[in-house]
This record gives sequence, C-alpha cells and structure tokens, in this order.
Amino acid sequence: MVTTIAPLSQTTPAPDPAAPTLTAEERAAILDAVREFAQHELAPHALEWDAASHFPRETLNHAGDLGLGGIYVREDFGGTGLSRSDAAAIFEELAQGDPAIAAYISIHNMVAWMIDTYGDETQRGQWLPPLTSMSGFGSYCLTEPGAGSDAAAIATSAIRSGDDYVLTGVKQFISGGGEAAVYIVMARTDADAGARGITAFLVPADTPGLSFGQLEHKMGWNAQPTRQVILDEVRVPASSILGVLGQGFKIAMSALDGGRINIAACSLGGAQWALDRTVKYVHERFTFGEPLAEKQAVVFALADMATELRAARSLVRDAAAALDVKAPDASMQCAMAKRFATDAGFKVANEALQLHGGYGYLHEYGIEKVVRDLRVHQILEGTNEIMRVIIGRQLLGG
Repeated sequence: MVTTIAPLSQTTPAPDPAAPTLTAEERAAILDAVREFAQHELAPHALEWDAASHFPRETLNHAGDLGLGGIYVREDFGGTGLSRSDAAAIFEELAQGDPAIAAYISIHNMVAWMIDTYGDETQRGQWLPPLTSMSGFGSYCLTEPGAGSDAAAIATSAIRSGDDYVLTGVKQFISGGGEAAVYIVMARTDADAGARGITAFLVPADTPGLSFGQLEHKMGWNAQPTRQVILDEVRVPASSILGVLGQGFKIAMSALDGGRINIAACSLGGAQWALDRTVKYVHERFTFGEPLAEKQAVVFALADMATELRAARSLVRDAAAALDVKAPDASMQCAMAKRFATDAGFKVANEALQLHGGYGYLHEYGIEKVVRDLRVHQILEGTNEIMRVIIGRQLLGG
C-alpha cells in the first residue's frame, strides 16, 4: 500500500521560500513512498506503455492520491506544499520507474504551480482541486511551429471582443495535448509590444474552437501524448487571463526555471537506473573467461558515469535551493543544471547501452528506452544551446 504524502502543515502560506524545512525523517518517508510508487506502479509497466504508446491515466490518478499532482502548490486547494529541493528529489525517484511518465508529472506540476502562483482565488478554486488530485491534467502551450526557442516571437493572437478574447493560432509539441482538462496558452495581445505583448490564458478543454492534431510519433516519451493544440477563434472571457495583461512572457519564463530543474532531475533518475542495471550486468556477463567487471576499460567507464551523475546531482540540488530562496542568479543556476544534467544523463544512458552490447539494443532490457526518453531532455524546456545563451548573457551582464 502506497503511503500518501501528507501536507506539511495547515498554515503554510506559500510553497517557495516560505515552505517549511523537512526533517531528515520526513524527507526519507516521502522519498520512500515515492520510490515504492515508482517501483510498483511505474517500472513494471514502463516497457508495455512505451511499446503501445499508452497514456496511463489511472496510474496518474493514483499519483494524485499520493500527493504528486501539486508537489509545490499551496495546501488550501490540495497541494503538498513542498520545496523545489524536495521536488527535485521526488522527480529523480519517479524517473527511475519511468522517465516519460515522470517528465509528464513534472509538466503537470508546472501548470498547477502557474495557476497557484499567478491565478486569482476563483481560478485557483476552479482548477487546483482537479489538478492536485490528478483527476484532471494540465498542459503548457508556449511553443509554436515557427517559434520554438524564440518564445517571444509567438504568433498566436488574442483579440479583445467585448468582454471576451478570441484566440487564434497553433501550438506545437504539447505534452498532454488532447488529454488535459486545462491548457495554459500564451497568446499575443499587443502586436507591437514584443515580449511585453504576450498574455497567459486559461483555456478549458471543452471550449468551442479548440482542437488537436494527430498524435505525434516520437523517438521516445511514447507513454505521454504529444499533439498540436489548434485554436480556431477560441472565445474565452477576460476572466480567463492568468495574472495580468501583458504578463504572459514573464509567467512562462518563471515556470521554465522550475521546469528545467525537474527535467534535469528526471535525467538523473533515468540515468541512475541505467547505471545501476549496468553495474549488475557487468558482474554477470563473461567475455574471454572473465566478467566484464574485471576489465579496466569497463571499470573506468563506470567510474566516469558515476562521477558525471554525482556532479550533475550537485548542480541540480544547488539550483533547486537557489530557486527556493529566490536567489538573484537562480535562473542562471537552473540553466546550468539543466544543460549539464541532461547532457550527462543522456551520455550515461548511452554508455550503459554500449556496455550492454547487443542486449542493450533490445527493448526487453529497458536500456534503449531510457536512451530514447532522455534524448529529448536536451531539447525541451529550452534547448541546451539556449541554456548556454542564458548563462553567457548573465555572465556578461546582458
């Protein structure tokens, strides 16, 4: 029986720097519960879900029961109220069960946090209960076919019409597309204001004019659906604005800081699983009369893999702590952690496949799935080239 992650208190006002500090015992209990969930409800089904491109709605409902639908959302509407540091450790554990599902839970949590942080009480009351319980899912709609890394160049428009806004445009690569209950859509409300002309809107799934493209066939992340989100004169009331008019780009960027830490943590979890499997494999696999574990080249490779993951984990923990206290360089630290950990995670998983030889290429061993799942982490939440831009600009004072 999986233990529910109970809220830390009934009075915590906010999940960021004000979140209570867990005792070592509390933190261990939470991670034990998450580890049990990952081992018993994710890992046994991960290969099947991947092969069938199956989105495990019922399992995600169970994740909500555990408290994983609003990890750093305030408690008054069902959140767990944990810190970003605690969340990073949770996502690493989840990814050891299935990186694709862990990553979707990360995106879902990003949506819940945006509504919790920037929404008014009506919006919080409407959307947070289903999101934190994961009886309803959330999707984040920023990327467009012609505006990927250049998020400020989005073309989706939101035109005022009386008391409403009419949204028209296409969003690309949307995780949960066609499955979510609510979509946070970034749209342009002022054509001449650049990034300051973007506004965030809450769009319910049943809004007329909202439709979805075909399910994308991807290299990895097969267990979570990815589709275009198409807005054809979607009419929403002005009360659907999240935050205030023109604040959308700021909201999107603040959400991505946390999303980058979470995806970095998912890379750590997937790569750690692959490393652990490889350590076991090289003890069992004999070549030329001796186990692979006796070969110096293998020993050196494993040493480098473990070192890379330890270094990446330190960067992720530092970035999460910086975000918790709203450090001035938190965005740069998040970019550093995302760049380093996702590169390291893919490298370690790929090396694990190599050390497994031909068996690593077989689906039943699970290694090739982790390689495929972790590859996209170097692209999403801002490509690793964009992470270098962010880091370099801050270093140069730009």
